Amino acid sequence: MLDEKSRRVFSSKALNYFDELTKNMSYTKTAQSLGITQPALTQQIKKIEHVVGTPLFYSMGKKIYLTDAGSSLLEATHDIFNTINTVTDTIQQESSSTTGKISIGLLATTESVVIEDFIVEYKKNNPGIEIELNSLTRKDIWENIQNNRIDLAIMYLPDENIKNWKIYKSKKIISDNIMLIHNSDRINKKGKATYKDAVERPWAAYLEDYYLSNLLTEHFRDALVDTPNVIARFSSPYQLLKFAQESDNIYTGLPLSFCLAHESLIKLYQTPLEPAISSELSFVYREDKEKIPRINEFFEEWSNFLDKVGYIERLKSSR
Repeated sequence: MLDEKSRRVFSSKALNYFDELTKNMSYTKTAQSLGITQPALTQQIKKIEHVVGTPLFYSMGKKIYLTDAGSSLLEATHDIFNTINTVTDTIQQESSSTTGKISIGLLATTESVVIEDFIVEYKKNNPGIEIELNSLTRKDIWENIQNNRIDLAIMYLPDENIKNWKIYKSKKIISDNIMLIHNSDRINKKGKATYKDAVERPWAAYLEDYYLSNLLTEHFRDALVDTPNVIARFSSPYQLLKFAQESDNIYTGLPLSFCLAHESLIKLYQTPLEPAISSELSFVYREDKEKIPRINEFFEEWSNFLDKVGYIERLKSSR
């Protein structure tokens, strides 16, 4: 059994430092993300190693890797975090449906106008609920939902980052297709664009680690077609559209949901790709979340909101 001094080494802060280091496998990057100095991080890890009596990491060249002891501690750390999350959820389930906070993580590339309209209406009916809407990358969404820092994620599925669905659930919002944005009269007259049509010109695309970039790459590769020649990358659909429209013969790909919501902004042709590149925009959450009264009420009001006017119709009316 650990003495008091050793137990203090395994504080929540120390375990969080260790967990973050296993994600980055870089002392420099981890210290920067945590907002601490590298020596402070190194000292904390050495304290843990002193208590367990063996190294947690080993290095080969400039890279570090987990030892067997490090892997065991990482598994135990995640068990601890999951236990705390479960206890937190249990306590929240006993809370009121009319007070508290709902934290939502929204994938940065997602068209948000319908979500924003719903939040306005929801707040009118639920003035005691605080809504927090965070625009996040896919990696940040996954880390935040894992660590119980957000209640709900709005993201595209399927997503390879979610490997264990046992404790997660999803609610489909819509199916969303990628549209080719282009200036080709020939493609426009055909009414559909093959993958070979799509790579006739250079592209503006999302950043490489974005979900829709990976989705495009996967479909082109599976079809044995070279991926587009990307000459510029951006983080938002507005930036992609602006670059494509103000450049000569540059194509891009944008979600249908964005095209429907911003028809007046788009001066180029919009043509569906064939075969379709489709994904499901969905709510993703830990399975116990919907047992929390305010989360359950949130979903009920969302359903009522779409029963009045459907999602696609709301996208079109936002133009």
